[in-house]
Amino acid sequence: MLRSLMLAVLIALAGCATPPRGQQVSAVAQDTWRQVDQQLIAASKSAIGQAEVYARGSMEHWRVLVYERTEAEFIPWFSSYWTQEWMAVKVSWYAASAKGEADSASNRLALYLQEQYRERVLEPVAVEIDPEAIRAAATSYYVRLLNQQAQVIAQRHQIPDELMNRRLHGITAINLGPPAARNASLYEMVHTEPLNTLPAYAALIDHVNKAADTGAGPSDAVIAAVAQRTSEKIEAQFATRGAASAAAAVAGKAVGALISVGVAGVRAVIHEGERPEMEAQIRKSLSAAFDEAWFKSLKHPLSGVLAPVYYLDEEIEGNLVEAELANQAVALPDIKP
Repeated sequence: MLRSLMLAVLIALAGCATPPRGQQVSAVAQDTWRQVDQQLIAASKSAIGQAEVYARGSMEHWRVLVYERTEAEFIPWFSSYWTQEWMAVKVSWYAASAKGEADSASNRLALYLQEQYRERVLEPVAVEIDPEAIRAAATSYYVRLLNQQAQVIAQRHQIPDELMNRRLHGITAINLGPPAARNASLYEMVHTEPLNTLPAYAALIDHVNKAADTGAGPSDAVIAAVAQRTSEKIEAQFATRGAASAAAAVAGKAVGALISVGVAGVRAVIHEGERPEMEAQIRKSLSAAFDEAWFKSLKHPLSGVLAPVYYLDEEIEGNLVEAELANQAVALPDIKP
């Protein structure tokens, strides 16, 4: 009997706590939604500021690691006697097979040096951190901060979660379609974890990658001037080396071999004497070129590590401002499961 009475009480309480089926969520005034929209724009700007601080700190860390590895691995390798000799062989072969193409030798040497720079510096550093990872993390951080602020805004105006989610679903965050999969609402952005599982996010990253200048990666910018200077220096040395080779040929096989070895030894000694100055020049060139590329990677609004964040902010603000200027009713589309 007591058990039956308790069950009846619990059922009655549950009935009181559950709203009638089909009950509508309380409406929100249009003026309130306008305030919400303005506060979302402000929240996006605030999130951008924090994402910029994060990205700059991460890029500074990446730059320090690249500098350290450049100093320890690339510069000693590049300035060594045998590397310079090997590059001389390469430049000679490039020049012989250039078929009259201007700057062919230096361009092909640049490709070789870019490959070496990636293998010796950028790829080892990328095991810990690189600009693409920073870009992804900064975007996720921005979206997470914006979602937190959206919840605060909803609580401030006493807007039920269902209505706030529908409002976020009515705000376009990515608009790169067709197809429709390349578009995403703000609701989809803040409720997708991880972001890279959202097709529209992949479209955004592809959009940013295409906006980058062709061949403008950090390694390209760092190496191009160095390769040009190295190629010109090696080509200028060919006349001296050609005279030594002619002397060796005239002297005969045995003596000629000794002359060749002697000339190589003299070049090695001269090279070691010039090496500190060479390394100082390389260091200066690399630092200047890398700093320029680093700044572009950090700040460029279309292709830098913050480009996805800037795109999202511009799209969200543009969508909200356009609706307000047109005096359109706030969109509250249903969210499909």
